[in-house]
Amino acid sequence: MTAVPSGPQFDVACLGESMVTFVPSQPGSLADVPAFHRGIGGAESNVACALARSGHSARWISRVGGDGFGDHLIRAVAATGVDVTAVQRDAARPTGIYFKEQLADRTAVLYYRAGSAAAAMSPETVHRRDAWSGRILHLSGITAALSPECRALMRSLVTREPGRPLVSYDVNFRPALWGTGDDPWLLAELARGCDIVFVGEDEAQDAWGLPDAAAIRTALPEPAVLVVKQGSTGATAFTGDTATFVPALAVDVVEPVGAGDAFAAGFLSATLRGLPLADRLRHGHVMAAAALTVPGDLGTPPARAHADALVALDTDAWGTLRLGPGWTDQAAGTDRVAGTEPAGQTVRAGQTVRAGRTEKDR
Repeated sequence: MTAVPSGPQFDVACLGESMVTFVPSQPGSLADVPAFHRGIGGAESNVACALARSGHSARWISRVGGDGFGDHLIRAVAATGVDVTAVQRDAARPTGIYFKEQLADRTAVLYYRAGSAAAAMSPETVHRRDAWSGRILHLSGITAALSPECRALMRSLVTREPGRPLVSYDVNFRPALWGTGDDPWLLAELARGCDIVFVGEDEAQDAWGLPDAAAIRTALPEPAVLVVKQGSTGATAFTGDTATFVPALAVDVVEPVGAGDAFAAGFLSATLRGLPLADRLRHGHVMAAAALTVPGDLGTPPARAHADALVALDTDAWGTLRLGPGWTDQAAGTDRVAGTEPAGQTVRAGQTVRAGRTEKDR
């Protein structure tokens, strides 16, 4: 990798593959769905887009094909305010795509990304001046599953050395991307070199056989901050031997895809702002709620003042609030004080929530 500039140009640089997504027009198997809506999706670009739309400077680093899908990806990501000048074009390889399949009991994802342009990322093709151009470098375990070259790149990026930015890493274990001979403990090896690590309790069980948050921390003592996402229950953040748990918000889930990326974006946004650990977790939950209540990978983040108001709610108000589809749309509507509504009342489109009471001991 080449030399780095003297200082960060962006709040966050996010490195990883993004793909063109095809969302079915109606539930059912791929054999039966008549049409699809085109969108974009990719763990790292999702984080970059959410951060840019939340007022941060963000860069996306990747490779796309020299095709129309590559054009679409670059334009769509740039339209959210993300810098795309470090995205390379590869005329010999295609842009990856994937299809969503909405079945009765779950949403499945079918990838068509083997041999994609992004799979050619390596220590030779990614410039360190780009990778180190943010205050935070955000990575994902998905990149490590794409090719041996990508694995070499990930190992180089998580190596601790002077001048390296804060490295954030979402494990993002995707069984469909790992071959029978691959060892998912590589994801844990990469995590040990990072400063902030996100991992789902369920994926740690699937990948490593670890049963709970405490066992995950025992296996990964190196990261300064380890965030274990526990689904609809909440999330636990470890700093040293101290564990901080914050329950998730209740939401009317439209689709779960993209919620983990949104959580990471909310947590990193609050980290960049220097907020307390519990508030960082709450911001993660707020951003995840924006993604959970829309059908695509990218939800519309709430305005910063709106998010801060939700984060400032006391324990009772936080626990009784329920967010529905369109809740981040504040173009018009009534101003209501969260915490004064009956338990379980849902906030939907056009309703602005502001903090009623402040939790003084948080």
